Amino acid sequence: MTAAAPRRAPLAGLLGAHVVSLTGNMLTLIALPLYVLAETGSAAATGLTGAFATAPVVLGGAFGGVLVDRIGYRRASVLADLVSGVTVAAVPLLHATVGLPFPALLGLVFVSGLLDTPGQTARNALLPEAATAAGVPIERAVGWFEATERGARLIGAPVAGLLVSLLGALPVLAVDAATFAVSALMVAILVPRSLQADAAAEAGSGGYWRDFATGLRFLLREPLVRAVVLLILVTNLFDAAKSNVLLPVVATRELGGASAFGLLVGAMGGGALVGSLLFSAVGHRLPRRATFVTAFAVAGAPPFWALAAAPPLPVVMAVFALAGLAAGAINPLIGAVKLERIPAHMRARVFGVVGAGAWAAMPLGALGAGVAAERFGTTGPLLAIGAGYLLVVLTPLLGGPWRDMRRPAPEGQRPERTPAPAAQ
Repeated sequence: MTAAAPRRAPLAGLLGAHVVSLTGNMLTLIALPLYVLAETGSAAATGLTGAFATAPVVLGGAFGGVLVDRIGYRRASVLADLVSGVTVAAVPLLHATVGLPFPALLGLVFVSGLLDTPGQTARNALLPEAATAAGVPIERAVGWFEATERGARLIGAPVAGLLVSLLGALPVLAVDAATFAVSALMVAILVPRSLQADAAAEAGSGGYWRDFATGLRFLLREPLVRAVVLLILVTNLFDAAKSNVLLPVVATRELGGASAFGLLVGAMGGGALVGSLLFSAVGHRLPRRATFVTAFAVAGAPPFWALAAAPPLPVVMAVFALAGLAAGAINPLIGAVKLERIPAHMRARVFGVVGAGAWAAMPLGALGAGVAAERFGTTGPLLAIGAGYLLVVLTPLLGGPWRDMRRPAPEGQRPERTPAPAAQ
């Protein structure tokens, strides 16, 4: 074994565990509603199950980050995967033995979703140390991390559909439970305890709510991270309007139905995967703010306007693929900024609050788009939201905290920081 191999093992373990865990999530995303629909015959019950699966994602992100900081990122990642695996495995096991009442199913789904976000947060929080150990720039490591997410989702959905059609929903849920076990094992074996020893030693010095307040206070006092959260809050509202309402309506009425919907989602997802890989290769050489604004401008408004124009499906697919290609740079850039600016010992709690804030307006986006489409049709809302999207993503060009988005100087080349004046 070469000397470099052990240094790359932690990063490889994190990336491998992340892709395995998220692929398992896609199996559940496809298999679970099909199981509920087959058992109950009720679309309302299926929708309620979906609500119980998604609501804890925000709750777990907001309130689970403190616990992740306190028990350690490596241990939290392993524990979250193990508990999620047990709750998912309980569904086919109980169904095949004593039976599974619908309220019990909802409870298992809720617990599994509650721990999913903290597990992902824990792996994300370990990235800087793993990247340093591997001698990899943080932008490249975050780009790889984002590419594993997009790849798992892009591949996991069709694989899940194929497995459900061949095996049925319950065996696929059992396979998902096994993926959680594999993910936990990869982190336990390949990521050493020493990777975050210093960060873990600083965490958990106060009570839970005290630590939670510390993370929230940091976010409120960190201008750049706060600006990122506010921008993503608005763009996620717009994106929810598109993905949950406007895109399926236009695809169904004007572009050919469900197959068109799937092709457009796949085109954007495939473009985003390629974009993440490209950014991982060259992102550390690009100017951050200009890249961020350009990527958002290409990824945001054009899909709305393409849907409003309703050209032939191949043209819309090309626009969506190009938008996805640009979008592949956005999350790695945001991830690099967060990892650089948030202290190591409070990464998870701040990540959790950031994620909850970024997701908070998405239900409003879907609800508002539904009302607008019902009253005005889809063309007007698509044009208006596209214009608003473009205006919002150009705001970093105005300066302010966005000037601090530039890449920090190497440790030995950083100038001494002088205290900021008390008032401007």
